[in-house]
Amino acid sequence: MDVLENVTSKDSGRALALSTAAFTTCFAVWTIFSVIGVTIKEELGLSDTEFGLLVATPVLTGSVSRIFLGVWTEQFGGRIMFPLQMLLTALATWLLTSAQSYFMILLAALGLGLAGGSFIIGVSYVSRWYSKERQGTALGIFGAGNVGAAITNFVAPILVVAFGWENAATLYALTLAIAAVLFFLLAKNDPVAEWRKRTGSGVVSSAEQLAPLKNIRVWRFATYYFFVFGAFVALASFLPRYYVGAYGLSLTMAGAFAGLYSLPGSVFRVLGGWMSDRWGARFVMYLTFIVSLLCLFALSYPETSYEISGIEGPIRFTIGVTLPAFVALTFLLGFVMSLGKAAVYKHIPVYYPHHVGSVGGLVGMIGGLGGFVLPVAFGALLDLTGIWTAPFMLLFAIVAISAVWMHVAIRRMELRRHPGLGDEVYLSDVPEQPLPGPR
Repeated sequence: MDVLENVTSKDSGRALALSTAAFTTCFAVWTIFSVIGVTIKEELGLSDTEFGLLVATPVLTGSVSRIFLGVWTEQFGGRIMFPLQMLLTALATWLLTSAQSYFMILLAALGLGLAGGSFIIGVSYVSRWYSKERQGTALGIFGAGNVGAAITNFVAPILVVAFGWENAATLYALTLAIAAVLFFLLAKNDPVAEWRKRTGSGVVSSAEQLAPLKNIRVWRFATYYFFVFGAFVALASFLPRYYVGAYGLSLTMAGAFAGLYSLPGSVFRVLGGWMSDRWGARFVMYLTFIVSLLCLFALSYPETSYEISGIEGPIRFTIGVTLPAFVALTFLLGFVMSLGKAAVYKHIPVYYPHHVGSVGGLVGMIGGLGGFVLPVAFGALLDLTGIWTAPFMLLFAIVAISAVWMHVAIRRMELRRHPGLGDEVYLSDVPEQPLPGPR
C-alpha cells in the first residue's frame, strides 16, 4: 500500500518547513558553546584541552542520543518526538545559567546536547512525506538547518557582549521552548503514523529496527559522515577560538568570520541533495574529499620563515595563510562538506526505507561523535604542539584515509555489482528489499 497517495504537496511542504525551522533552532542551541565557551574559558581560566572538552560535551549527548531518538521516532512519530526533545533541551539550557563551576557547566552541557538529536528525528519524519525520487532534495533542504551554527556565530557574540553569556543562554532556552510548542500545534502526524492509526497496526520493535546495523556498509556510511558532519561541527565550535588566538581578532569579529564557514556548510546542503538526486552520491563524495584535501593541505601549513643564501646575501621570506586566504579556504571547505553531508544521507531512505530511524541514527551518532572527539583532539594538539595549524593536519589525515578507503571499497563492489542496478548503488550490492506494510 502506498501511504503517499493522499499526501498533497502542501502537506509535505508544511512538514518540511516546520522540521527545518525546528532543526535550525536546535542546531543554534547545540553550538552555543562555540561562542559562550570563549567567555567561560576566560572566566574560569581553562586550558585549551578543557575548552575543547566543554565545546565537545553537547556533541557527545547529541550523537549518542541519535540512535535511540531515531528508533523512537520510527515507532511514535516525529510530531511527538520533536517537541519532547526540544522541551527537554530548553530545560537543560535554562539550567546552564545557574551553573557555578566547570563541572556543573559540563553536566548542563550534557543535557543541552539533546539538541543535536533533533537531526535524526527530522530525517525520519521528513522522509515519510516524500517519494524516494525526491527524498535527496527534501532532506538536503532539511539538513540546511545546520545554518543554526552560523546564526549562533553571528548573533550569540552580540548577545554575550550586550547581556552576558548567562542571559544569552536564557534567551536561547526560551526560543527553543516556543519552537517546541509551535511545532506540536502546527505539525501533522506523518503518513505512516496515520496509516497505523487507521489500521491499528503495531509499531516495529526496537530489535527489528536495529537489525540492519550488523551490516558493514552501514558503518561505511558512518565513517564518511564522521568527517563531513563531525568535522563540520568541530570546526564550527573551534574556529571562533582559532580566530581569536591565531589572528588576534575580537570575539564579535571572530564569530562573524566563523559564520562564513558555517553558512555554506549549511545552506548548500540543499544543493548537495539535488546533485545527489541528479548525478549520484558517488560523484558528490569524490568531489567532497578531493577539494577537502586541497583546502586542508593549505590550512595545515604553519607560518614558516625561510632564509636562503642568495648571490648578494641571505634572502628571507615567510610562507603562511593570510586572514583573507584563511576565510576563503574555510568557506570552500564548508561548501564541499555540506555537499558531502547530503550525499551520505541520500542513501539511507533509499537503501533502508524501513529502517531510516535506526540506520540514520547510527550514521548520525558516529558523525556526531566526530564532533565530540575532534574538538578535544584539537585542544590537546594545541597544548602538546603549540602549533595553531595542528588541528588541520589531523583533519587532512582523516580525509586522506577516508578517501582511499572509499575508492578501494567502490572498486571492489563494482566488480560484483548486481546486474541491472543503477550507478547510484555503490555502497551495497542490493538495496533493502520491500517489506509488508506502508512506506
